[in-house]
Amino acid sequence: MSWPSRSPEETRALGRNLARALAERSQGRGWVVSLIGPLGAGKTQFAKGVAEGLGVPASQVASPTFVIANEWSSPGGGRLVHADWYRIESELELETAGLHDWLAPGTGLLVEWGDRFPAALPADRLEVRIDAGAGPDDRRVEAHPGGPASREALEAWSAACR
Repeated sequence: MSWPSRSPEETRALGRNLARALAERSQGRGWVVSLIGPLGAGKTQFAKGVAEGLGVPASQVASPTFVIANEWSSPGGGRLVHADWYRIESELELETAGLHDWLAPGTGLLVEWGDRFPAALPADRLEVRIDAGAGPDDRRVEAHPGGPASREALEAWSAACR
């Protein structure tokens, strides 16, 4: 499924809608969203929207490129981890950074550049690709599920975006 976005606010709105779909369906299991796209595509804007949808102020969300991961407790329960694998060199480095902990039940994991180490992520994840469009703020947001839980979340997200 895919959606157009004509502004950073529309990209954040798509993220907020996804957060609600994930929160309603995760039932404490946790979830993983891999954000894919070139530099400047809007991955962090999308992550801000997801955080907002989970009750984390967007002002607290910045690209974790240099710190690898940021973590928040969600006011609705559970926690959100926003990771950036752009500077990660190996799966061993991921393990050292805390990957096992990030995949714990009750944790939502958003990974920018998740396509760098796809085998390190569970198969049942939602892959969200963001690409630039014709105008300076135009984007195409496309999502693919990797299993039954992510497929269900994608269907709920799609319904919320109508």
